[in-house]
Amino acid sequence: MSDAIKHECGIALLRLKKPLEFYKQKYGSAFYGIQKMYLLMEKQHNRGQDGAGLASIKLDVEPGERYISRVRSNDAQPIQDVFAQINHRINEEMTLHPEYTDRVDLQKKNIPYIGELFLGHVRYGTFGKNNIESVHPFLRQNNWMHRNLIIAGNFNMTNVTELFNSLVELGQHPKEMADTVTVMEKIGHFLDDEVTDLYLECKNNGLSKSEASPIIAEKLEIAKILRRASKEWDGGYAMAGLFGHGDAFVFRDPAGIRPAYFYEDEEIVVVASERPVIQTVFNVDFEMVQELQPGKALIIKKNGTVTQEEIIPPAPKKACSFERIYFSRGSDAEIYQERKQLGRLILPDVLQAIKNDTDNTVFSYIPNTAETSFYGMVEAAQDFLNQRKNKYILDNRKTLTAEKLEEILSVKIRTEKIAIKDAKLRTFITEDSSRDDLVAHVYDVTYGVIKPTDNLVIIDDSIVRGTTLKMSIIKMMDRLKPKSIVVVSSAPQIRYPDCYGIDMAKLEGLVAFRAAMQLLKERELYHIVDAVYLKCKAQENLKDHEVINFVTEIYAPFKPQEVSDKIATMLSSAEIKAEVKIIFQTVENLHQACPKNLGDWYFTGDYPTAGGNRVVNKAFMNFYEGKDARAY
Repeated sequence: MSDAIKHECGIALLRLKKPLEFYKQKYGSAFYGIQKMYLLMEKQHNRGQDGAGLASIKLDVEPGERYISRVRSNDAQPIQDVFAQINHRINEEMTLHPEYTDRVDLQKKNIPYIGELFLGHVRYGTFGKNNIESVHPFLRQNNWMHRNLIIAGNFNMTNVTELFNSLVELGQHPKEMADTVTVMEKIGHFLDDEVTDLYLECKNNGLSKSEASPIIAEKLEIAKILRRASKEWDGGYAMAGLFGHGDAFVFRDPAGIRPAYFYEDEEIVVVASERPVIQTVFNVDFEMVQELQPGKALIIKKNGTVTQEEIIPPAPKKACSFERIYFSRGSDAEIYQERKQLGRLILPDVLQAIKNDTDNTVFSYIPNTAETSFYGMVEAAQDFLNQRKNKYILDNRKTLTAEKLEEILSVKIRTEKIAIKDAKLRTFITEDSSRDDLVAHVYDVTYGVIKPTDNLVIIDDSIVRGTTLKMSIIKMMDRLKPKSIVVVSSAPQIRYPDCYGIDMAKLEGLVAFRAAMQLLKERELYHIVDAVYLKCKAQENLKDHEVINFVTEIYAPFKPQEVSDKIATMLSSAEIKAEVKIIFQTVENLHQACPKNLGDWYFTGDYPTAGGNRVVNKAFMNFYEGKDARAY
C-alpha cells in the first residue's frame, strides 16, 4: 500500500499444558514459553509497530508469591524492547542466584515471566494515541485471584459512548472513554458477579473462603461471563483474556471481521491473528491450524481442557477482505493464491488500457507488498501473449520460417524492478513546498529500461488517499519518459471509512470520495450532497439498527470507471508528460479471488454491524459541517 495507514493489531496467546520441567527436559529450557512468545509476536510485527506488551501467569503458586507479570513498551522497536527487558530481568536473577540453573521449581517461584500462560500483543495506535497507558495487555487487579483480568485484542467498537454510559449506570467509574477500558470493565463486572455467586454457593455449603477458591476456579463459566458482557458490543474483534487463577479465552465477533487461528496438541494451545505464524513457530501443517469461528470463544480452563463455545449467534460472515489484500502476511497458503488471483483477474482491464500492446509495455509493482498480485498479473499476461503466439503460428503455419518461429517464441512479457524505496530518506521539513520536493524523491527509479514508446504498468495493493501517488510515484515514473503510466489497484475503490480497526475514519481523506465530490460539482449535481446531509441529520436520534447508509447516494450517479478517470485527472498534473490512467479492481472480482473474506464495507458501504451505518453518516456530517473529527 503506497499510502501508509495505521491498521490492525496482532494477538498471541500460549498455554503450556505440561509442567515446566517437561519443557526443560525436552527442549532444554524452562523458558520455552517466553521463547515461543517472542517468535509469535515478532512474526506478527507487520500488524503493529507502535507498541507491544506481554503478560504471563504462573499456575498453582503459594499465597504471597507473585504470579502475574506484565511488561509493555512504546519504544521505537517495541517487541525487541519488551523482550530485552524480560531477558535482562531473567539474566539478572540467574546471575545473582546460580542455584536456579538446574532447578525449574526455583526458577518458576522466583523469576518473573516464567509461567504456563502467556498473552502478547502488537499494536498500531488507531486513534493516534501511543502513550504507554494505551498499550495492551490491560490489567484489572484484585486480591482475589479469580477476579484478576488481563485483556488484549485486535478490535474496535463503534459504540464506545454507549458502553461507557452502561458502565456508569452499573455504578462504575471508568478511568477513560476507550473501547479497551470499557470492554475490560464490562467483562470484569460480570466476572465479579459470577465469582460472588459461586462464593455464596460455597458458603451455603459450609465452605470457608480458602476452601471455596479452587471450587470457584473449577466452576467459573467463562462463556456465561462473555455472553452477559458482550450483549451491547458493536464492532469487529478478536479478543483474548487471562484470569488470574489460570483460565483463558479468545473471543471472535459474530461477523468474523477480525481474524483468529488456533492450534492444540498434547503440549500446548496457541492462538494468533495469522495462520502461518503458528505454522512457522510450531512447525505444523496448514490443515492442523484451525480458524476460530465467528461468534465463538476458545475457552481454556486451568485444568487444560479446551472447548469452543458459541457466545453470540453468528451473523453472515464478513471477514475483512483487507486482510487478504494487504494486512496479513502473504506467506499464508490461501492468501498467497488469492493475491495472485487478484492480479490475474484485473489483467483484462489492463489490456484494454494498453490496447493489447504487450510488446511495448513494461510491468512492475510498488510497494513490495504488491509483489504477489504482480506475479498473478504477469502470469495472466504471459498466458495472453502465448495465445497470440499460438494463433499467429496456426494462421501462418504453411509459410512460417524457422527464423520467424524462433523470433515469435522468444517474445516475452517485459517485467522490471522500476521503483526502490529509499528507507533512509525522511521528509523532515514541514513547510509544504520543500516537503513536497522531498516526498517526490522517496523512491529511486531504474533508468534505461523504459522506451518513449512504452506503456508503464504499475500495480499497487490499494489506493487510499492518493497522496503518495500524486506527490511521488507518478512524478517519479514520468521521469522515465514512458508513453503512458497505468496505475493498477488490486483492490476496488475505497469509498467509505472503516470503523473496525483500520485507521480510515474521515471521508475527505479518501481519494474516491474527493473524486465523486468533484464530479458532482462539475455536473451540477451538488444538490445531492445537501440532500444526503439532511437525510443523515434526520437519523441522528435513531437506534443503530434503524439507521441507513445514505452516503452511497454520493456515488450513485457515476459508473466506477468515471470515478477512476476523475481520480487519474486529480493525481496527475500539467508537469506530467505521460498519459495517466488508473484502474481499480471490481468488487465482483475481489469476491471471486477471496471467497472466504467477503467483508467489503470500505468499498461498498455494506457494513456488517448496525453501528457501521451510524459511523459513515457521522463521518459525512463531519465533512459537511467542516468538523475535523473522528466519527467514532
